[in-house]
Amino acid sequence: MPQTLDAAAVRTWCSLALDALGRDREEIDAINVYPVADGDTGTNLYLTVESAVQAVEAVFDAHATGTSVPDLPDAVRAMAHGALIGARGNSGTILAQLLRGMAEVLGEDGAGAEDGGDHLARALRRAAQLAREAVAHPVEGTILTVAAAAADAAARTAGDGAGVAGGDGAAYGSGAAVHAAYAGARVALDATPGQLAVLGRAGVVDAGGRGLLAVLAALVEAVTGDAPARVAPGARPHALPAVVGSCDTEDSAPGPAFEVIYLLETDEEGIGRLRRRLDGLGDSLVVVGGDGLWNVHVHVDDAGAAVEAGVEAGRPYRIRITHFGAAAGHQRERAQRAVVAVVPGEGLAGLCAEAGATTVLARPGEPPASGELVEAIRRAHAHEVVLLPNDAELRHTAAAAVEQARAEGIRVALIPTRAAVQGIAALAVHEPDRRFDEDVVAMTSAAGATRYAELAVAERQSWTMAGICQAGDLLGLIDGDVAVIGTELAATAESVLDRMLSAGGELVTLVLGEDVPGTLAERLERHVRNGHMAVDTVVYRGGRQSVPLLIGVE
Repeated sequence: MPQTLDAAAVRTWCSLALDALGRDREEIDAINVYPVADGDTGTNLYLTVESAVQAVEAVFDAHATGTSVPDLPDAVRAMAHGALIGARGNSGTILAQLLRGMAEVLGEDGAGAEDGGDHLARALRRAAQLAREAVAHPVEGTILTVAAAAADAAARTAGDGAGVAGGDGAAYGSGAAVHAAYAGARVALDATPGQLAVLGRAGVVDAGGRGLLAVLAALVEAVTGDAPARVAPGARPHALPAVVGSCDTEDSAPGPAFEVIYLLETDEEGIGRLRRRLDGLGDSLVVVGGDGLWNVHVHVDDAGAAVEAGVEAGRPYRIRITHFGAAAGHQRERAQRAVVAVVPGEGLAGLCAEAGATTVLARPGEPPASGELVEAIRRAHAHEVVLLPNDAELRHTAAAAVEQARAEGIRVALIPTRAAVQGIAALAVHEPDRRFDEDVVAMTSAAGATRYAELAVAERQSWTMAGICQAGDLLGLIDGDVAVIGTELAATAESVLDRMLSAGGELVTLVLGEDVPGTLAERLERHVRNGHMAVDTVVYRGGRQSVPLLIGVE
């Protein structure tokens, strides 16, 4: 029997879409050649829908103890929000905006299952419109084209009056609309190689559009109970003669080196400024969301500048920076070796990414879960991965992530770095061309030879190894233990440096928090130079981090 599009159908849709993308993930990854041939479109779409599923399930769980059930607006809004906060990659970010557009119409006050095919057609139209507006420079032959074709086909069916008759007409109308949308999308997908030259040269359809087709097939099954015939696996892409960037020309220059993604809390004015700034920094710019929360995706050469643009516009978090590597622009083969580093601030995320590492940002009070670390190991797309947790509290989380990654066939070494400065030291000696074991030993040795300290603010009165501290006091922690209690940042930092350098040292690393003035670095550099002439000092801006100052002594 045909079904209506109610909250239960949305739940089923999300679940079926996740299953479909799980089955097709590797195939979609394999045909990913645009805008960057990094072989992860299927994975990114899967992770985006997985986040949507979790959000919808949370809504149903909240109603599990009572007699009520979620209504359609509750379900579609949860689906859209989950996709927004979990969106990955270019296509995943666009899919999140497609789901947001559908939710805007389906979640209207008074909306319900009885609204039928015309309502669903309007939802698909709004989805295609919002997605196109989110992309700085839309290109035909992509997921945008497939989405527009689906909306057009559903609108034509609604215009023909399908499902207008009484009785089960509304249900029939919804079924007719989703069948038409799927058929229109499939035709459009088959035409993408003729619209985008890079697809034609590779002999494949658009990967993002292929993923959207799987999502629409799941919608057909959820609404009607009939599963469309599965699309036959596509051919592997031919080798591409040119590097693929955002512009599809035969003589394209190499594209940007980094993918930067983050969630951003800001208003409409702030997002407008951000769009203009990022559009000048790189390409593949997609900004989705609204109502104060946005998901930002861009490809750039200067990852730090892209993050700083977010800081200037509002509050960025869940920052992910991925280095495309030398294989960007060709069907991406696994690199031999990569480094994954957890970092406490945006500044260090940019620094480590520019050194070639895949980064995971640890927000204050919100350490990454093992699943986030596993995802980062996968994103690194290498046969061998070195993981730098850079936090003593993450040792068990990191170990769990390593075991899961090893079960997937990835060779992973965990270097138990306890602080970001140890991770910086390890990354500085990383040489991917030497044997894996030798590289791991050298990085472990460099990290172990680096003493670490941080200056933190006491939250309450407490006993410490240095005496009793009061709330608001500055605590100088060396290798995890309180060694100095002070009231002024510069003086406390100087005391910490003197204690650390009393045992010797060749290089001091200072990582300043977002609100720490540059004059502090100048004073501390002068202090080190005056007291320890043979010791060099390097200074980095860490951005928004949990403590005002990190110190390393090698």
